Amino acid sequence: MPSSTTHPVRAALIVGALGVVFGDLGTSPIYTVQTVFDPHDPHPISPTRENVFGVVSLIFWSIMVIVTVTYVLLAMRADNDGEGGILALMTLLKRWIDEIPRRMFAVLAALGVLGAALFLGDSIITPAISVLSAVEGVKVVDPDLREWVVPLTAVIVFVLFLAQRFGSGAVGRFFGPIMVVWFTVIAAMGIGGIAVDPEILHALSPTYALGFMVHHFHIAFFALAAVVLAVTGAEALYADMGHFGRRPISVAWIAIVAPALVLCYLGQGALVLSDEKNVRAPFFLLAPGWAQIPLIVLTTAATVIAAQAVISGAFSVAAQAAQLGYMPRLRVVHTSDRAYGQIYVPWLNWLLMSSVITLVFAFRTSSALAYAYGMAVTGTITITTILFFVVARHRWKLSYWVLAPLAIALLVVDALFVAANATKVLHGAWLPMVLAIAAFTVMVTWRRGRELVAGRRAALEGPLHDFLVELEDDPVDVVEGTAIFLNRDPDSAPLAFRANVEHNHVRHAHVLIATVIVATVPRVDPATRVELRKLDTTAPGMAGATITFGYAEVPDVPAALVGLGDQLPGYDLAGATYFLSTVELRVSDEPGMAAWRKRVFLASSHVAADASDHFRLPRERVVVLGSRIPV
Repeated sequence: MPSSTTHPVRAALIVGALGVVFGDLGTSPIYTVQTVFDPHDPHPISPTRENVFGVVSLIFWSIMVIVTVTYVLLAMRADNDGEGGILALMTLLKRWIDEIPRRMFAVLAALGVLGAALFLGDSIITPAISVLSAVEGVKVVDPDLREWVVPLTAVIVFVLFLAQRFGSGAVGRFFGPIMVVWFTVIAAMGIGGIAVDPEILHALSPTYALGFMVHHFHIAFFALAAVVLAVTGAEALYADMGHFGRRPISVAWIAIVAPALVLCYLGQGALVLSDEKNVRAPFFLLAPGWAQIPLIVLTTAATVIAAQAVISGAFSVAAQAAQLGYMPRLRVVHTSDRAYGQIYVPWLNWLLMSSVITLVFAFRTSSALAYAYGMAVTGTITITTILFFVVARHRWKLSYWVLAPLAIALLVVDALFVAANATKVLHGAWLPMVLAIAAFTVMVTWRRGRELVAGRRAALEGPLHDFLVELEDDPVDVVEGTAIFLNRDPDSAPLAFRANVEHNHVRHAHVLIATVIVATVPRVDPATRVELRKLDTTAPGMAGATITFGYAEVPDVPAALVGLGDQLPGYDLAGATYFLSTVELRVSDEPGMAAWRKRVFLASSHVAADASDHFRLPRERVVVLGSRIPV
């Protein structure tokens, strides 16, 4: 009986992974080969027979080394309680902070933030290039439709982002089956192309890739800038591991996705070998004339799914970065009560939409955008490789002699891709660099600003012990009811509590001072979420609590406190009034950050979500008190 129940679950997870995890990676064949041999490339590559064999072999072995080895076999084993991605690696490193030299840890942490910033930049480029490349298929059917490509792409992108507020759950169950059809179709197309010139199968030998790199390095080096497009979306395998698990993703890759991609690339290579003119659109020309319109429809659906997966990933990265203190807490809407990770971030959604549509009109072709695309991908892959080997060293206590050869080999490959894409800086590769630097600057500035504000806020609040002693020595009137004060620092007096006593000269009969902590794990056991602590006071009706959430969880404070009724007799937690301590920030001459960074910090603070929404507090029972703090 176990087999009858286990296999359908695994099959459902595999199909679900196809729809969410492999959208970006699975649609890369639409534009990769075409971009390599693009005659308008600043470093054009002639589609000679020798070059075609070398390029196809490079594509195949890049997929094997980067996707299969770096991600499937290695990185996905370094999970943070089931969660993956660059932020998961970064938080894992904190477990060995005492074992890593301080400067090295600072560099690794900065790399992790840069990786997250690159992913956010990638989430702008991916929807643009994916949908644009699909709609470009209409030019194969009728060249006169060329002028409709950009406006039609913009409309599709607009509708895609407009639909985000409804959540992906409503259409998510259709993503997997569509991608099953997609991989079946591109595999069949590839087989048809291989039949045109079966000699292309020789490209599976590594000798062609190595020979191309050694004997034609001046050509192969520049080809790498486009070859890397074949592995775009590899980070999604690792980042989405928490949704599906390592095994379903690995099985889907090895059994379905990798074979389909390889067949499609081989088929396109064979098609170009048969006629060099096919380089204008080798993917779409693999299909017979009668099937091209249905293929364009299917391709558009697949690229929308790829864009959806990246957008959802950007929402998750932003939400996790906010929980870890690298971004302001943004308003997050959870679009599903049952499915973990389905969220919608309104502010980020509109920012992404305007940015993507701007890119579509600015670059106008997928080939032009491809020059920009590779830099974000190679940067993310390289950072993942570095962080993985540092984690592997400390997590499994592996010897340097074991790790060094593999690390050097993979980093040499990554470095070649980064160097090749650096040659495209003036032709579009500057874009992801600018986007990543901007996001990185905001993230580290927000982190530093929070540290400065926290220090000055703690000085303003004063020690909790001293404040409680003052309450004992100079008691105030007590009013009926339960008050819950949320405070960042368990050792300082909440600003709202101090203001309530100083200005209203009262306190509630039952007071709970709660500190919310975000752990370096994605989820926390609900049984250990809340820990009561005794306050150093003889005043009755005073208690403290520490509430811990994982960085991937919803910080629902009322839900976390609901089970404390038996431990806090007399407290009315269901009808309690929540007091929030808020601060008004203003630029000052105080040391700590450059003036321009202070302005960036204050500008970022304006997009922060309301604390009562963030902590899921009942608005009708929230009181906000605070003070001004100079930055």
